[in-house]
Amino acid sequence: MSAELVNLAAATVPGRLGAVAYGLAAIGPGVGIGLVFGHSIEAMARQPEAMPIIRTNMFLGFALCEVLALLGLVVPFIFQS
Repeated sequence: MSAELVNLAAATVPGRLGAVAYGLAAIGPGVGIGLVFGHSIEAMARQPEAMPIIRTNMFLGFALCEVLALLGLVVPFIFQS
């Protein structure tokens, strides 16, 4: 009976590690997106005439941060054991 429980626990650990890895991988992009939008709003408030350039750079930074979050989602599925 205990050997069956050990096998069951060993089978579910990689799924849990993948969830933990994605949770940790989502922290960085979340902070990055907050910084991108916060600083871009501050820059638009300081120089309203530069708004189109700032907005373009803001969306570029958002897209790059979001790619990191998607990579964090995909990598645990690729490296499954």
